[in-house]
Amino acid sequence: MRLATIVPAEVDFSDPAAPAAPAFGDVYHSRAGALAQARHVFLGGNGLPGRWQGRRRFVVLETGFGLGNNFLATWDAWRQDPARCERLVFVSVEKHPLRREDLARAHAASPLPELAAQLVAAWPPLTPGLHTLRFEAGRVELLLGLGDARELLRELVLQADALYLDGFAPARNPELWDEWLLKSLARHAAPGTTAATWSINRPMRRALAALGFKVCLAPGFANKPEMTVARFAPRHSPQRPAGREPLAPEAREAVIVGAGLAGAACALALSRAGVACTVVDALGAPAQASSGNPTGLFHGTVNPDDGPHARFNRAAALATQRLVAELGLPHQPGLLRLETRLPLAAMSRMDGYVQALSAAEAAALAGTALAHPAWFYPGGGALDPAAYTRAMLAASGAALRLAAPVAALRESDAGWALLDAGGAVIASAPLVVLAGGHGQLPLLGELATGLVVQRGQLSHLPQAPWCPALPIAGEGYAIADGRGGAWCGATTQDGDLDPALRAADQADNLARYARLAGLARVPEAPLAGRVGWRLIAPDRLPLVGGLAASGPAASQLRLQARRPGLVVCTGFASRGISWAALAGELAAALALGGPRPLEAELLDAVDPLRFALRRARRTTIAALPD
Repeated sequence: MRLATIVPAEVDFSDPAAPAAPAFGDVYHSRAGALAQARHVFLGGNGLPGRWQGRRRFVVLETGFGLGNNFLATWDAWRQDPARCERLVFVSVEKHPLRREDLARAHAASPLPELAAQLVAAWPPLTPGLHTLRFEAGRVELLLGLGDARELLRELVLQADALYLDGFAPARNPELWDEWLLKSLARHAAPGTTAATWSINRPMRRALAALGFKVCLAPGFANKPEMTVARFAPRHSPQRPAGREPLAPEAREAVIVGAGLAGAACALALSRAGVACTVVDALGAPAQASSGNPTGLFHGTVNPDDGPHARFNRAAALATQRLVAELGLPHQPGLLRLETRLPLAAMSRMDGYVQALSAAEAAALAGTALAHPAWFYPGGGALDPAAYTRAMLAASGAALRLAAPVAALRESDAGWALLDAGGAVIASAPLVVLAGGHGQLPLLGELATGLVVQRGQLSHLPQAPWCPALPIAGEGYAIADGRGGAWCGATTQDGDLDPALRAADQADNLARYARLAGLARVPEAPLAGRVGWRLIAPDRLPLVGGLAASGPAASQLRLQARRPGLVVCTGFASRGISWAALAGELAAALALGGPRPLEAELLDAVDPLRFALRRARRTTIAALPD
């Protein structure tokens, strides 16, 4: 999947009662009122709020986010309903989203000022892909897909309870109403899923009926005498691919192995979904392994083709930016990544996410001379990973079981039990998440094949000759410590388990620091720093997902049956801070069955079974006759 740069909407506000989209020659909502229209057509047409009452989770899927009034009306109805579902997930796609300032203008006189203000404040940078915005302490979630609906609907992994069909008029925006797109919507429906729209377009109604919906007309809103409502009632119930089935959909308790960044992020995401978590770790306190480094960077990446690595890192960096702000975590905001050549101008259009700067522009931000142009990540920066870990654990309310090494797992009818070296049960639950680092490799079995344990040493200069005003990365990195010193690093040695600080490694770090700073001489400093270990997959992406069930391997990851109640979230390499928030959200969604916060292609890119599938394919090819 390749997503083009997002082109923001141009909105004509000359008629305050009905903002218009000149590119489509249509208005965003009826002059009779956006919220009134949303309540009559989309909530009423889908039987809401009644249908979500008593549910653990209710999922709405919308075509065309527009000004966001349908979301605000649905959120308000959820708020007002004492019998509301535990969690409301609203998924919407939009090819031409509003700029933040236009969104604020559209809701300047909103009848729901508090909710509208929260939406404007949470509005993401206009970058392609999925953005998860959370409200009501995570109980209301907006999964906003920016890009072409025809691409995004094919990549979404979710099961919707209600469909809002709300593009511009079929005659003006036919791509959002044709049979191809409606078929993509139907793939996300289950028997009983409802749909509603203000349109009574006959080809649209015929297409819905052909896809298994029972379609009828209902009283319309304002000057429209009729509208369309539908209910999915196919002759044959569609089967979901085995690899997309939730791993523990009814779990209310979970045990997480690992009290570092990965484990803390999983505990936070699961707790927000109503799961009580216990975090078990072999060490005596949280964040004592790699997550115990004194500081670390978080930021995304860019590349010319916007491939899976760039898209995953972008989604992860934006998720981290949101969570760090939500937790109120102290950090050094902004990050410069130096390049030896001027970055591609085409990639600099992702405003709010990354900007391409000349050497002079980058130097002005850094407060010091720089020899190269740079990517500037305004939402990136540096923080204390141990503080981040502790903040996530505190927000999750998870119970901690420390100094409790896990030697084995045992499956039972009730879930999984964690055993110590003597075979005694440490903890048990219907859901277990393996979210430790290299210390948990024995628990991963064949999944550990090909993973690399990499030693890294970072160094500290107590009196640094060069302290940039914001973190700088390139060939190595430099982070001011706020006391006139700086951290720099880091070395990489595969398979090296030596915990001692080495003078040779410090020399390497200081040499990289000198090159970043443009210093004529490498500075001297007493041997000081920290050693840690990274767990790295061959393709430099994490492992997040389920393990294969026994039996023959499937030809595709989405078809592979998984072991129930068991999730892996590991292999964070040197990007633990950047990846933890998104990986935790994904682990929770895979376990409980909520909408996945990543596109299907990216789910495959981080699937723990991807390497086994590639090995099997190579074996099959090698066995073919010449």
